[in-house]
Amino acid sequence: MAFYSSGVEYGIHSLMSMVDANGDAREMNVRELAELQNVPYDYLAKIFTRLSRAGLVVSTEGKGGGFRLARASELISVLDIVHAIDGDKSMFECREIRQRLAVFDEAPPSWVCDGPCGVRSVMDSAQQRMEEELARHTILDLARKMFRKAPETFTIEVKQWINERRNKA
Repeated sequence: MAFYSSGVEYGIHSLMSMVDANGDAREMNVRELAELQNVPYDYLAKIFTRLSRAGLVVSTEGKGGGFRLARASELISVLDIVHAIDGDKSMFECREIRQRLAVFDEAPPSWVCDGPCGVRSVMDSAQQRMEEELARHTILDLARKMFRKAPETFTIEVKQWINERRNKA
């Protein structure tokens, strides 16, 4: 089972698609993003509602209106997107098993409860490190990695694809 929802992946890739090879943001609508990535439109629309509420994207009006990044791509971290889409969730829920051992006859001794649970401490530390790593990477970082791997024609192909869809509308 995945810790983060598929919506997180869709959101990250969508915001990456809204940045060109130079790091400049481009406006796109949810239908374009859904078709470009071959993901469900209705689900992506809900994701963009969350991204908008979190202040990561802003809606644009007019013909073909859509969304644009609310701030520069180098200022939007992966952690920002995770929190916007999946919320601020804990990867571990301590159930205080240490206090429920059968040998305690429903009354754990004080030494058992002294200090934080060792298991919880390890899990909390792991989550903190994971979130620090997610905070280190931005949309611009990820987009640049993608564009470095892609052939030079990729940027042109994406622009042509977007223009073709917009000309049909």
